[in-house]
Amino acid sequence: MSTIVRNTNDVAAAHTAERLETREATAFHYVAAATRVVVGWIFVWAFLDKLFALGFATGRDPKTGVVDRFGPAAWIHGGSPTQGFLKFGTQGPFADFYKSFAGAAWADWLFMLGLAGIGLALMLGVTMRLATYAGALLLMMMWSAALWPANNPFVDEHIVYVLVLFMLLLSGAGTTFGLGRWWDRTRLVRRFPILK
Repeated sequence: MSTIVRNTNDVAAAHTAERLETREATAFHYVAAATRVVVGWIFVWAFLDKLFALGFATGRDPKTGVVDRFGPAAWIHGGSPTQGFLKFGTQGPFADFYKSFAGAAWADWLFMLGLAGIGLALMLGVTMRLATYAGALLLMMMWSAALWPANNPFVDEHIVYVLVLFMLLLSGAGTTFGLGRWWDRTRLVRRFPILK
C-alpha cells in the first residue's frame, strides 16, 4: 500500500512541477516579447529623434540646452545624424577612424536605415537573425567609438544590449506578440532561412 501511495505522490509532484515549469516558461516568453518590443523602440526612437530633431539626443544646443525642434539638426532639414557624435564624441584607439567619415552621406544613410530596420524588425518580431546581427554590429561599433566606457573599464549599455539581442533571438521572442511565427512560414523565409 505504501508503494502505491508513494507512486501516487510522485506522480502528483511531477504534475505540479510540470505545471510550474509551463507557467514559468509562458511568463518568460511574455517578458522576452515585451523586452523585444522595448529594445526595438529604443532603435526606432533614436531614428525618429535624429530624423526630426525632437530635442532629446538631437536638436538641443549642448551649451544652452535650448531645443530647436525640427531645426537644422534634423536629418530631413539637411542635418547629419552621425556628424555630432563621430566628430566630437569619439575617443580612444578608434577615434580617428570614426572621425574620418563623420557626416558622410553614406554613413548617415547606413546609420539611419540600420536604426529604422533593426527597430522595426524587433518590434514586429520578424527577421530576428538579421536584426540581431545588424544590431550587435551597430552597437559594438558605437561601443568601440567611445572607448573606454566612463563608468566601467569595459562594459557599458551597448554590451548589455548586444547580449539582450542574442538572448531574444535564442529564446524565439519574435513568436510571442509578434509576427515571427507567420513570418517564418512564408515562402520567402523558407527559401532564404537567413531571413528568419
